[in-house]
Amino acid sequence: MKNWLAGNLFALSVVVAGPAIAAQTVGATWYGNELRGHRTASGEVFNPNGLTVAHRSLPFGTCLVVGNPGTGREVRVRVNDRGPFTGGNSLDLSAGAARAIGMRSTQHVTMRHC
Repeated sequence: MKNWLAGNLFALSVVVAGPAIAAQTVGATWYGNELRGHRTASGEVFNPNGLTVAHRSLPFGTCLVVGNPGTGREVRVRVNDRGPFTGGNSLDLSAGAARAIGMRSTQHVTMRHC
């Protein structure tokens, strides 16, 4: 038994993830061409056709699945900006993300970690 242990190396991988976000329903808005080319809070250039989202406090790079209960469609988005700063809303989707789930105006969406 001693020789078997000496000849075999074991590796242990630990995956550390950010705090889990339970699935929840939140208010959402979207923004588009008016900010094309401007820098987001993360420093990247805003692409209205990208699959990105603004959130007030989640770390930049956080992956979220956002869904439209009315259409049943979901999309994976990445947090790259801060906002929205309008009452009652937690997410500000890029136009591309809003289009992907069939969102046409301010509404409630589902949100969970990827």
